[in-house]
Amino acid sequence: MRRAVVLLWIGCVAAMAAKVDFRKEKAGAVPRDWVVAMTSQGGAPRWEVVEDAAAPTPPRVLGQLSADETSGRFPLAIYEKAKLADGRVSVKFKTVSGVKDQAAGVVWRYQDPGNYYIVRANALEDNVVLYKVEGGKRVALAPVGTPEKTYGVKHKVPKGVWSSLRVEFVGKRFVVYFDGEKVMEVEDGTFAGAGKTGLWTKADSVTYFDDFEVGKK
Repeated sequence: MRRAVVLLWIGCVAAMAAKVDFRKEKAGAVPRDWVVAMTSQGGAPRWEVVEDAAAPTPPRVLGQLSADETSGRFPLAIYEKAKLADGRVSVKFKTVSGVKDQAAGVVWRYQDPGNYYIVRANALEDNVVLYKVEGGKRVALAPVGTPEKTYGVKHKVPKGVWSSLRVEFVGKRFVVYFDGEKVMEVEDGTFAGAGKTGLWTKADSVTYFDDFEVGKK
């Protein structure tokens, strides 16, 4: 009986957490358990598994390859196997190219392409900003302890180098980390229920992603 309880507990823990790399996925295709979406307008996203020998978990990563320069265009890759209200999501990323933007983001409490939270790092602006997307409109949320219209935080985001982005979310409080360093906290109560998680880019950002993790905090 005790063994059965232990096995059930292990199964529950596993169901609450997932680490996804793309090393065994088929190159040139969208990986299993992921779907492609987009907020706003412009050319269609192009998410594909690509080769990168320098990846954190080689030899393959997930890349957003479309270089459409439409500024209000936000390609999404949504992970279908996890849905939670409180927890954490993280990813390793590398910006590859982009004239308008070189951005990488993680998404949580995703309801549909017009409603979710996202925090992104931008290598052209050297900043990290947390937004809510509500009704298809993206609104920057000021960090705790800053004036209302404060636009994220300034932080060096290196080009062409693997970095990590993580957010922990419980209730209205969101805590953001870049390369393991806490960079800001934000509070907002627009989306309180469970939602999916995923990845995000903007405009012509060609960005690679690896070692996606989602789970309970």
